[in-house]
Amino acid sequence: MSAASSAANRQIARAAGLVMAAFVFSQLAGLARQVLVANAFGTSPEMDAFNAANRVAETLFNLIAGGALGSAFIPTFTALLTRGDEEEAWQLASAVGNWVLLVLSTLSALTAVFAPQVVRHILAPGFAADPQQVALTVRLMRLMLPSSAIFGLSGLVMGILNSKQVFFIPALTPAMYQIGLIFGVLTLAPRMGIYGLAWGVLLGAAGHLLLQVPALLKQGGRYWPILGVRLKSVREVMRLMAPRLLGVAVVQLNFWVNIRLASQMPEGSVTGVTFAFMLMLMPQAAIAQSIATAAMPTLAAQYARQALDEVRTSLAASLRGVLLLSIPASVGLMILRRPVVALLYQRGEFTARSTELVAWALLWYAAGLVGHSVMEILARAFYALHDTRTPVMVGAAAMSLNVVFSFAFAALFRRLGWMPHGGLALANSLATALETTGLLLLMRRRLGGLQGGEIWRGALKALLAAAVMALTLGGFLTRFGDMHPAVVAIGGIALGGAVYAGMAVALRVQEVGAVLAWVRRKLQSRF
Repeated sequence: MSAASSAANRQIARAAGLVMAAFVFSQLAGLARQVLVANAFGTSPEMDAFNAANRVAETLFNLIAGGALGSAFIPTFTALLTRGDEEEAWQLASAVGNWVLLVLSTLSALTAVFAPQVVRHILAPGFAADPQQVALTVRLMRLMLPSSAIFGLSGLVMGILNSKQVFFIPALTPAMYQIGLIFGVLTLAPRMGIYGLAWGVLLGAAGHLLLQVPALLKQGGRYWPILGVRLKSVREVMRLMAPRLLGVAVVQLNFWVNIRLASQMPEGSVTGVTFAFMLMLMPQAAIAQSIATAAMPTLAAQYARQALDEVRTSLAASLRGVLLLSIPASVGLMILRRPVVALLYQRGEFTARSTELVAWALLWYAAGLVGHSVMEILARAFYALHDTRTPVMVGAAAMSLNVVFSFAFAALFRRLGWMPHGGLALANSLATALETTGLLLLMRRRLGGLQGGEIWRGALKALLAAAVMALTLGGFLTRFGDMHPAVVAIGGIALGGAVYAGMAVALRVQEVGAVLAWVRRKLQSRF
């Protein structure tokens, strides 16, 4: 490995560590929010209405801001900074921000006007049997729609700071959103009901943006009131964004299909799949998003210098790290799903039936955690290489299959006498696994290899360690499974983590050895 590659990997590792710490804090804040919301609303019709309504604002943000910022803006902005063209970089940021605000505000206004038709005929036709639930969903949707524009601007600022190698503050912003929701459920909901939670969405979105403003000003941010249609960099962002929009649209279509199908299933199914998906995303965010966020600017800078050997080495190291952490997280979450859900949520309005609804969906979502995590790294790598078309085409094909799988598995689960919303989770996991496999094969061809031997050796060691962990947890549940959920969940997590870590050391996993060596150096220098 070259000195440049080693330095780049150390830079990614340091940044990923900071981002992971911030993401863990944000996920803990999100967990606290989920616990409080579950206690206040459970899997009630009001909570189903909130989750359905919030999907619309999230879709608008992901379509416009998510598509531009995640795949098109950061590589282009980073390339300008690498070439030393600071002024055009800030002009690009200004133009993209103006476009994001203009488009999202317009789409939000149009959606608010046609909200009743969206709910009845597209989003949640299963709610049509209850006019009050339809009306509630419409009102909640209109209240939360402005959050999409706020999140759009905040996402742009996050992209700017990441391109400037500032990671910690942007990674803390999700915590601000969760704090807004916590304020809504604790302070506003007792007087306003579910509307208090909706106001919390708006407060959280504002906090998400405002937290980053001081860091942006510190980076010398400048603003031009332009749309920049004549700027080459703006046209490049538009070019990269165009295919990405298709991919994001297909992904969002899957979420809408899930809500549409779940709205026609037993009461609480919408909330069941929503809560389970958020639980799966917690380790995915802490593991994969932190590494991907830290790696993408480095990969983009390496590609701008056409240092493909460095790109290959950095990407392979990122994939090994993700596999090492996501495999045990997936296995542990599947095995400990019931005590974890019961410990977190089962109180107040969240009943034992609610626990079963969420745990059942979590079983099938957790099976796809590794695929989601690896896909996060591979997609960001393609974006860093200024290639948005490949992940979009693969993603569109996989997510189209997801729609087919959702209908098929929901029907299959019904015939088997199983809760049908679990089929929606299984469909997502299977489609993601297929998408990840396709991206991995194409990236290997694109880079002329991907150090596959090292990646597979690391994955096999992680699988072996996770298998021993699974056997240990199975015995633990047989012996202690009837005890209080706190004992089972916390004890199981501690035991599983200790067994996996011990096996990783015994198997001489490369990354674990590097961490231990770093700890020894720190201790020696200190003492």
